[in-house]
Order: sequence, then C-alpha cells, then structure tokens
Amino acid sequence: MANEDRFTGRVAEYAKYRMRYPASVVAVLRERCGLVPEDAIADVGAGTGMLAELFLDAGNRVIAVEPNSDMRLVCEGLVARYPKLRVVDAAAEATTLDDASIDMVTVGRAFHWFDRDRALAEFRRVLRPGGWVVLVANRRERVMDDQAREYEAILIEHGTDYAEVRGGYRSFEGLKPYGDEETFDVRTPGEEQLTLEEFLGQTQSLSVTPMPGHPKYDVMQRALREFFAKWSKEGVLALRTNCEVVGWRTPRERR
Repeated sequence: MANEDRFTGRVAEYAKYRMRYPASVVAVLRERCGLVPEDAIADVGAGTGMLAELFLDAGNRVIAVEPNSDMRLVCEGLVARYPKLRVVDAAAEATTLDDASIDMVTVGRAFHWFDRDRALAEFRRVLRPGGWVVLVANRRERVMDDQAREYEAILIEHGTDYAEVRGGYRSFEGLKPYGDEETFDVRTPGEEQLTLEEFLGQTQSLSVTPMPGHPKYDVMQRALREFFAKWSKEGVLALRTNCEVVGWRTPRERR
C-alpha cells in the first residue's frame, strides 16, 4: 500500500477521534521562530487540517498540501470558515509551490511517511531564506509503564503492520539541521481522558489497525475492550501524552 493511501477508509474516525494539537504550539513558534500573522505557512501532509487550523485561527495564510483524496476532502471543508486556507493536491516531495514563497513549513504526524531526503530538499526550495521547518508530534507517551506496554503489545499482535512501521514514527530524531542556524526541541507532557467510544475510535484511526472485515478486526476489538475495562476508572481511560515541537532554520542567504 502506498503511504498516501494508508488512511483511505478511516478518515471519519481520524477527523472525529484523533488527538488535537494544543494551542501552545503557536505560542512556542511565536517565541522560538518569531511567528507573526503575516507569515505564509505550508502545512505538508496536512491530513484533515488539524494542525492548519491552529495557524488559521492565529491569522496566518496556510497552504495545506495533502495527497490523500479522502483526507483532502475533509480539509477542503474548512475553506468556508477560513478564507486564508488553500488546499493543494500534492506530495511532500513535490508540493507544486513556488520557489522561496513560504515562511514556514510545518508537518504534523506525517513526516515518517515521507521520503525524508527528497522532502527536505523540497522544503528548502519553497522556503524563503531564513525560513523555518517545524515538525509537530502530538501522541501518546511511549514511556513503557505497564499500561503502555500492554497497549503496545495489542498493536503489535493484532495490528496489520505496526511492528514493521513503528520505528519510523520517531524518524525526526537525530535530524541535523540542513541549515546551520537555530534549532530547538520543545516537549510538553499532557493527558487524554477517553471514553470507550473515543478510545476505540482513536485506535481505529491509526493506519496500522485492521479495518472491519479484516481477519484480525474482531479479535483486536475484543483485546481493546478488555484493555479499557482493566485500565479505565468510572468509564474513563487516562492516557499520558506528549506534544513535541522540533524546528530548525534555513540559512538566511541562498548558497
């Protein structure tokens, strides 16, 4: 399956149940990058537009680049509320954007699906000198306590290909700035409070979970319900989360 097709058929769950990005992301970028409402942002691998909404609410013009047609359709639905949003059918490695036309490239929960070297070269092309690349990951904390280990084991045993792809989820770790300017890494811990419906829906929004009709679907659903019954209190499951914002600045002059 091509990476851009991995969320086809599960966009409804993604849009409804996926963890939202905290507003603190914008505050971090204002402090670390000098983000202002006049900056033009390319949100690459934009999905349904969750990260783009933060910047639109802050007054920025956003170009959402998304190759998956189901995801893109949901994102296009935001245009009625946000006239500063433009949605583009393109990939991270070939965005179709003009040279040196963007102040900041952002990527949320998608960088691990890109061809890293080609995508970074494309980001360099579309960014103005001194522009920023910012990667945002908002996800469950993977520090391995008993609860986290048990959930991870369910994904490995019953997921379609989680064991093969999970290493890539941290693909931005160890990235060296391709410019020799500023860089930063800000991590903010948090917690989700999920009902059974929300927990099942969020898990089903992952690209590695079996869809209805798949041989593993029913057994995974049983395992998830047993997990929820074991770890929830009064019908609510608490999951530790971590929002990480990684950024680096391109050279201020073209080389």
